[in-house]
Amino acid sequence: MGLKEWLIPQDKIFFDLFDRLMAIVVLASYRLVDLVDDFTDVKTKVDTLERLEHDGDKITHEIYEQLNRTFITPLEPEEISKLASALDDILDYIEGTAQTMYTYGITETDAYMVELAKIIQLSVVELEDAVKGIRTMKNPHQVEHRCIEVNRLENLADDILAHAISNIFKTHDPIAIIKGKDVYQHLEIATDKCEDAANVLSDIAIRHS
Repeated sequence: MGLKEWLIPQDKIFFDLFDRLMAIVVLASYRLVDLVDDFTDVKTKVDTLERLEHDGDKITHEIYEQLNRTFITPLEPEEISKLASALDDILDYIEGTAQTMYTYGITETDAYMVELAKIIQLSVVELEDAVKGIRTMKNPHQVEHRCIEVNRLENLADDILAHAISNIFKTHDPIAIIKGKDVYQHLEIATDKCEDAANVLSDIAIRHS
């Protein structure tokens, strides 16, 4: 990198990388909904999510590398680092949920799993719009609105998790309880990670409003 490139803010680079990472997270969320909604050809679907997670890891690593060698950044370095980490965590838990289902030999999904997966999908679509919004920061209040919606969805996921766990304990099957509880919690943690990303984005929007 030449002196000119080192001194000039690398706005486009970071926002392009975040857009690419966000697109992978959104695609993974759709693949997760497809998995739990149509629990067939599971190995192929899990492998697809694993590839998406690896692709996301590469972009996250690229963000960190760019951060280490860029003198002037469009956002605070800590904000860039936190956002990259939060988005990567969402992807990890989406893929981790699928791997858990496959490893446990889950034979079917239920309405709670479908609901939680769809909440993840709705959340990451909101996050994608928020990430696009911080590129120009022309409307920080719109970014905040997206983040508030993600927080609302996370609260809804908490309620669904509570109902799901309450229901599964009625089965009196300890193995089914352990498996189901783990899957539910993986899905709910993914919504927590969405909220973490929303909080980072909200802080960025507030700082620029």
